[in-house]
Amino acid sequence: MLKIRLEPRPSPSKRMVYLSPLLAIVLMLLFGLAVFSGLGQNPATAFHAFFVEPINDLYGFGELLIKASPLALIALGLSVGFRANIWNIGAEGQLTMGAIAAGGVALAMPEASSWVVLPLMFIAGALGGMLWASIPAVLKTRFNTNEILVSLMLVYVAGLFLSW
Repeated sequence: MLKIRLEPRPSPSKRMVYLSPLLAIVLMLLFGLAVFSGLGQNPATAFHAFFVEPINDLYGFGELLIKASPLALIALGLSVGFRANIWNIGAEGQLTMGAIAAGGVALAMPEASSWVVLPLMFIAGALGGMLWASIPAVLKTRFNTNEILVSLMLVYVAGLFLSW
């Protein structure tokens, strides 16, 4: 009987380091073409709306940066944890709780000058996100819970807290 074993490579394939992003782009375009064609829409119009329209003018580019900034902040924070081999799926909830804390500081100080409020908002936002991230960390260290599930479930709790 033939036995197949999977063995990890000592180092990634140099060819696939360059080919995998290109392969992902080509597959995304082909899948998008199939989906939009299946829906009866012109794929060229859809691709133009997704990839060209957001950067047609300075306003659109600014809006793109506004929407991308929280994602870049989340990615930067997650990269530290991933390098430490700690899985955190709840970054969206941590961002939400940080935003609530920062917004709370701004609402608590309506008459204060911006040079006072803005640094306090940054500090409160960081502390709010860190405190929210500490919940799965404490549960992992104390009760050996699965940090992936706990942090993911806390995303929904943070969203509900924001709605409240």
